Amino acid sequence: MNYLDSLYWIHERNKFGIKPGVKRMQWMLAKLNNPQLKINGIHVGGTNGKGSTVAYIRSALVNNDYQVGTFTSPFIETFNERISLNGQPISDDELVNLVEIVKPVSEALEAETDLGTATEFEIITTMMFVYFGELNPVDFVIVEAGLGVKNDSTNVFNPILTVLTSIGLDHTDILGDSYVDIAKDKGAIVKSNTPIIYAVKNDEALKVIRHNAKVNDAKAIELDRDITVVSEGDEFTYRYKNYELETLVLNMLGEHQKENAALAITALLELNEEGSVDLDFNKMIDGIESVNWSGRIERVKDQPLMIIDGAHNNESVEALIETIKDYYHLEQVDILFSAVKGKPVNEMLEQLMPITQNLYITEFDFPKAMTKEDISEEIDFGQKELVDDYASFIENYDGHALIITGSLYFISEVKAKVNF
Repeated sequence: MNYLDSLYWIHERNKFGIKPGVKRMQWMLAKLNNPQLKINGIHVGGTNGKGSTVAYIRSALVNNDYQVGTFTSPFIETFNERISLNGQPISDDELVNLVEIVKPVSEALEAETDLGTATEFEIITTMMFVYFGELNPVDFVIVEAGLGVKNDSTNVFNPILTVLTSIGLDHTDILGDSYVDIAKDKGAIVKSNTPIIYAVKNDEALKVIRHNAKVNDAKAIELDRDITVVSEGDEFTYRYKNYELETLVLNMLGEHQKENAALAITALLELNEEGSVDLDFNKMIDGIESVNWSGRIERVKDQPLMIIDGAHNNESVEALIETIKDYYHLEQVDILFSAVKGKPVNEMLEQLMPITQNLYITEFDFPKAMTKEDISEEIDFGQKELVDDYASFIENYDGHALIITGSLYFISEVKAKVNF
């Protein structure tokens, strides 16, 4: 197989949709000699902030000369970035090799069991475990959960530490439509006698996570109880136990990023205390401060100002608006919006309306993408326009400020099509 054949085979799994449950994963991994049990893994789950938190931990460890694998989704610029080593995507040849290893096992799963066909996400997750567990062992693997945790394909290894970045109302059709339901699912990230570091704002969800930690004898480390973030403009001070780190300044904008960074710092300090790493704190801080994460409040053009952000639920839209106001001091912007099915599009757009001067609605090439007409029906707004060719629209935009948002999948396609 060549690279394009391999990608086609992986993407073809898309038609099998989302099938929660880990039995297919466990069966395939057992056939592959259980590579997931051979990694030194950190599991990161949560509604928002997973990718950024993974990036902070990775950067700090790499800056301390550790070899670090990461598994993230979705990809923004290249498919291979989903499996990365020290921040660099695996090569095309490595991806082909992984497909050649996993494809026969996937076919055997279908032929020999009644568990059904492996999904795209299950295939990629299996490839990641094979890569870091067998082919290219590293010091640490930071694994970002996909959808929830309890029935997620990533929930098959024994982490040395876990992080839960947030709990919000997303994927309610699968995870449940209340904070408690979603907390029960994502709370499965808590493992026996394993530190859990979490930032959960909803009181009912918080009770679930605290309970899970207690019954699992997991060391529970909670933002705003054990970890303090004091924000002062662009800077912030971090406090945990006897640690105090002052005048930290991130490349990543937004108050939410300070909290994500605080979770990452706490994870690193815990690993350091238990002897899993030997950190130079200055290198750790330099690594965290230098992180850029593509597609997250990313300024892609100055004249006119253009920002792309993969906000795809109510909480991430709220964080986007706060950052636009606090860091860019903009009261009104133009919005180019697209989204995938199953998202609270009406609520997302309602949130955006107070800062929206002109709303431009478009669609993109993705199996679950909404049509621009369907999106338009979700909102009653005077200055609303449907855009057929968003790439041409962006290239010819001459307003004062454009925010491109609504979906990480949309942002990924924009970055591939538009040369900013």
